[in-house]
Amino acid sequence: MPFPSLRAPRVLLLASFPLITACASQAVAPPAAHAAAIDVPAIQRPGGETPQWWFRNGAAAAAQLATQANTGGQHARNVIVFLGDGMSLPTIAAAHVRAGQLKGVDGESYRLSFERFPFSALSRTYETDQQTPDSAGTMTAIMSGVKTRAGFIGVSQVPRRQDCAATRGQELVSTLELAAAAGMSTGAITTTRITHATPAATYGHLPERNWEVDADLTADARAQGCKDFAAQLVDFPGAGGLTVAMGGGRTEFMRAGEDDPVERGMVGQRLDGRDLIGEWKQHHPDGAYVWNRQQLMALDPAKTPRLLGLFNPSHLNYEHERTAGKLDEPSLAEMTTRAIDVLKQNPNGFFLMVEGGRIDHALHGGNAYRALDEAIAFADAVQAALEHTDPDNTLIVVTADHSHTMTFAGYPKRGNDILGLVQGHNDSYDEEGGAGLARDAAGRPYTTLGFANGPGYTGASDVQPEGSKRFPHNPHDYSYNTKGRPDLGKVKTSGPDYMQEAILPMKAETHGGEDVAIFANGPGAAAFHGELEQNAIFHVIVQHAPRIREELCKLGSCNADGVPMDRPTYEAWLKQVGAKR
Repeated sequence: MPFPSLRAPRVLLLASFPLITACASQAVAPPAAHAAAIDVPAIQRPGGETPQWWFRNGAAAAAQLATQANTGGQHARNVIVFLGDGMSLPTIAAAHVRAGQLKGVDGESYRLSFERFPFSALSRTYETDQQTPDSAGTMTAIMSGVKTRAGFIGVSQVPRRQDCAATRGQELVSTLELAAAAGMSTGAITTTRITHATPAATYGHLPERNWEVDADLTADARAQGCKDFAAQLVDFPGAGGLTVAMGGGRTEFMRAGEDDPVERGMVGQRLDGRDLIGEWKQHHPDGAYVWNRQQLMALDPAKTPRLLGLFNPSHLNYEHERTAGKLDEPSLAEMTTRAIDVLKQNPNGFFLMVEGGRIDHALHGGNAYRALDEAIAFADAVQAALEHTDPDNTLIVVTADHSHTMTFAGYPKRGNDILGLVQGHNDSYDEEGGAGLARDAAGRPYTTLGFANGPGYTGASDVQPEGSKRFPHNPHDYSYNTKGRPDLGKVKTSGPDYMQEAILPMKAETHGGEDVAIFANGPGAAAFHGELEQNAIFHVIVQHAPRIREELCKLGSCNADGVPMDRPTYEAWLKQVGAKR
């Protein structure tokens, strides 16, 4: 699909660059002292918001942010993007309270590792077709600089969903792909399947997020030559593929019927007869393939040029199960440390994406205990990265793809157990005259944390009776003859399996549509300020990582300031890395 002409005269960016929001029509000019002439075309927002429009506006916004911040030409040799899947602002707030309380200190003022970063911003998460987004389109925006549809991975908004033939020519080049072409080491690690939406957006291109293994492909997709994400990971074009890839999803790389080496009863899913793990070993005879924590920790990173870790047939266990059951799976912090130790051997630097993916899963399940556990473990991974990198040459960006509906409310007193019942309401006192349990209009106590919707709805379902629900709760149907809220006075709401109440009955809790936070540290971090369209995150990163920016400029046109003018095509990237389709 051809793009309209976007030629325009040279402009004074900070004076005339239009805001990228749907509502605002005028930009507020910053102080004149910071204004600089940057050759970014002043383009009009065409009907339909083309992929080229999203790319160029993201680039212009990033140039404006850098100029406003006066970053002084700071450069990052290494880039780490931490993605807390579904990590909404209430989740962060509740997690730092929980983390502080677990340490026996004041939780309200406690800060998680990334909350101590010097720079922060907000990110608008809507997709081209949805107000409340999914992980596929949002992570694609972060990785490619182009907003797209829900369910699309590494593909623009132009094709229809699951239309493989129309996808050709609409693939979006990711930051990881640019880094690989630039001779940098690359990595993607996650607590989900390595083929799940967030990690797949670093290396994959499909108009359907659910095509993780070939068994999931439709007949039409197979006929049109679509390749599942597991195969795309192993067949990554160019010089050897990802340097490090770790997560779950082991059976998606194994032949159908092949027994999993750890989990009894779990078998391979591949119908094409390919043994992708065996192929990876053949491609990288000097690399290391591991499937448990013990093997990972025994590695000598200095002697490990490539690393593939698949630690579970599906997603990794929740942090609660991993620690309570002393399971032989690594923590996200341990994976992060090992990945960095392998990646930093490359003098050209590295790009790494780290996902705390099960924050999202616990929130979908309506279980705040596990969601906060996962968020704290995610913060531990950020701390591990800080301790294993140099802040003078490593840009670390922490953000989320979207929010969730978890609420933090109710006037609890200072120091109230974040997972407990609300205490300290002015209208409620215990027998000794102190603040007692807060109660709703019906006289029943309630928790600080709750959900706007989800499986924690207290009415009867086909799998659990009316009243408080226990995790996991996977209903197929609800009956609506509930008599009202349960009395939580005798319920241990701080237990790991308590499910916070939900207002609306849903099989799974949904995402939220509000802004999410961005935290940044290192060279170029000062450019993250204000409120950004989510696709601008990509552009801020590449404009402060010279090797990645230079690679991007090779694939398209850049102005004299190194600001990209045109969205690179996947075909040009393939040619650059010496690969064919």
